[in-house]
Amino acid sequence: MTTKRPPHRPRRAARAVRAAAGLGLAAVLLLAGAPGPAEARTPKGLELLESIQSVFVDVADQVQQGVVSISPTEAYSHPAAPDFPGGQPGPDNPHGLPPHGLMPEPDDSPGNGAGVVLDPTGLVVTNAHVVGNAPEMVVRLADGRKYTAEVIGKDTDTDLAVLKLERASDDTAPLPVLPLADSEKVRPGQWTLAVGNPFGLERTVTVGIVSGVGREGVHLTQYENFIQTDASINPGNSGGPLFNIQGEVIGINTAIMSFAQGIGFAIPSNMVRDVVAQLEKNGHVERGWLGVGIQEINGDLAETFAVPEHSGVLINEVFPGHPAHRKGLKPGDIIVSLNGRDVASPSTLARLVAGLTPDSVARVTFLRDGERHTVDITLGRREGAVPASAPTPAEPAPVPHRALGLDLQTLTPELAEQLGVEGDGVVVTEVQPGSAAQLKGIQKGDVIREVNRKPVARAEEVTAALKGSEADSKVLLRIIRDGGARYVVVAPGG
Repeated sequence: MTTKRPPHRPRRAARAVRAAAGLGLAAVLLLAGAPGPAEARTPKGLELLESIQSVFVDVADQVQQGVVSISPTEAYSHPAAPDFPGGQPGPDNPHGLPPHGLMPEPDDSPGNGAGVVLDPTGLVVTNAHVVGNAPEMVVRLADGRKYTAEVIGKDTDTDLAVLKLERASDDTAPLPVLPLADSEKVRPGQWTLAVGNPFGLERTVTVGIVSGVGREGVHLTQYENFIQTDASINPGNSGGPLFNIQGEVIGINTAIMSFAQGIGFAIPSNMVRDVVAQLEKNGHVERGWLGVGIQEINGDLAETFAVPEHSGVLINEVFPGHPAHRKGLKPGDIIVSLNGRDVASPSTLARLVAGLTPDSVARVTFLRDGERHTVDITLGRREGAVPASAPTPAEPAPVPHRALGLDLQTLTPELAEQLGVEGDGVVVTEVQPGSAAQLKGIQKGDVIREVNRKPVARAEEVTAALKGSEADSKVLLRIIRDGGARYVVVAPGG
């Protein structure tokens, strides 16, 4: 039987926290500090602390019933994962991360984790890495009920999966549903509670705060917008909820950094809501596609394009026939907002576009030669791209450009076939050790398509495009490598 607390109790206690913020902190410091006279520990101070404490007690009582334990069926059970430098990787722990957040090789077998009941029909959300490749999992409720659950869809790009409990027709007992909050309202400093099953200790509750929001570049998933928390999260917490003090789910816990303490990440509830809706409906997620290659604007590029650093996203390639191309966008354009939301990094733009469905309209604002433009683009459908390989080319009659530290060769049909590229350009056949080009990462086999925003088709044109420039002036190159484009700023001679 599920016991529910009256919904107003956590909110009343939450008001007590806010009312006692200043005095409560003082009381904490007083009681936790150096020993003092007994009369200093006033009843008023204890009342304030008890009010704060009651928030966590009430919320924990309220929400624990909705946190489920998820494990493989007998057919998919497997031994514990082997040791891995930096942690214990496994399906319930992509957290055995070596330094800098790099992931070990993925394990597609199912593991143990937690989940959240989302609606009365038995829809459950967890992490995709918890279910792995299994078509079904075992779900245990806090009251002891156990169900087989079908995996109706998963999305590895966000590390989310949706399960549906298989219930008998006469099983009408209510399920403990937990509400999703609006994660756009989450702010650093807010209290959080994490609930999960670390190391098999079911429905463990830990408390912390929101350490940060909108975290990108963690290299855990394709589309990142994590809530960071210092609430203790361990293997087995994967797929479990992160709560606010109102007992609402603000995120689904997905990973920790094992080489650090107090750094855990949760997928925000708004992303969960959107992905779950598509997984429930289609079994997969369809994402919008703009049809551009992009990169961040670092210091060199910001100076070259005369814009503030990280003030937008630089387009380095526009794919012919795709949505952006049909609306006239070009390499060198800088996207600064999409649907009114500022774009400061490639990760942000990719996530915002991917959050829209194919055939929806995106309002894109971009800069071109310092002028601001806005255009409505009907998005296409994101398909899996297979980048072209770039084998080392032959070296017929290179044309040296010593200021850049490069040997260059006009792109011939044979070289184009070798490199898997189309169109005109100039191939880098050698990079001089210690040269400016090498320091900026130019590699043998790169294809130069533009010099200072001017197209080049022959090696001699590279030299011609640089004539008249001052000896120490910077050069903007647009290069193609492995099927993708990129802008690079090089200072000749150093």
